Amino acid sequence: MELKLIGIGTGNPEHLTLQAIREMRDCDLILLPRKGADRQDLADLRRGICEEHLGATTRIVEFDMPVRNEAIISYRQRVDAWHDEIAERWMEAISAHGTAGRVGLLVWGDPSLYDSTIRIAERLSTRVDLQLTIIPGVTSLQGLTAAHGIPLNEIAKPVVITTGRRLREEGFPDGADTVAVMLDGECSFTCLDPAGLDIWWGAYVGMAQEAIMAGPLRDLAGPIETRRAELRAENGWIMDIYLLRRRTA
Repeated sequence: MELKLIGIGTGNPEHLTLQAIREMRDCDLILLPRKGADRQDLADLRRGICEEHLGATTRIVEFDMPVRNEAIISYRQRVDAWHDEIAERWMEAISAHGTAGRVGLLVWGDPSLYDSTIRIAERLSTRVDLQLTIIPGVTSLQGLTAAHGIPLNEIAKPVVITTGRRLREEGFPDGADTVAVMLDGECSFTCLDPAGLDIWWGAYVGMAQEAIMAGPLRDLAGPIETRRAELRAENGWIMDIYLLRRRTA
């Protein structure tokens, strides 16, 4: 079986690359995850992409994503158990439709950047003869810097990409002037000393409801937290990302 992990960008259908469209059309079966009523927009966007680009011969199968078991104390064990269950759902959906050919999964953003689809796919290799194909997509980090019209890095300077959880637990990374923060549901920038820090924040980057704010962290921490809560209440879900940078002379 060939499993194609196809990056589809950050929610803008125009982010889809020509390669992604070609690989989708080459699939015998496309798996579409359902993540609950509060994220119906995400499922609808994937369906819309399929309706626009797929031919009549490609089968589309939807499956329900499992919920992570928060009762497991260890974060890593919690994630591993969740990934095991997702892999099982994939196999059930594939087996139920009797295909061992070309299967596609549409991955939000890019499969390589803070996404576990590749790691989950590797679990299938113990059960089937698996060929894994990765098709890159536009990432939320690219969408953020494009929306603000800024470069990701300063000249000859490194960039750290991390999560909100690590930012809360460890603070601003040592040796870095620029930090990109993903998967932050708790506005972890409010835990930092804002002195000398600027922030570029974006929600739904690349989508019709895109919202961005930028400026000194000291001035924007509160307003961003408020705006994020408003957007989540309006839409029922939110995806956001931000860049922090130490201000230099």
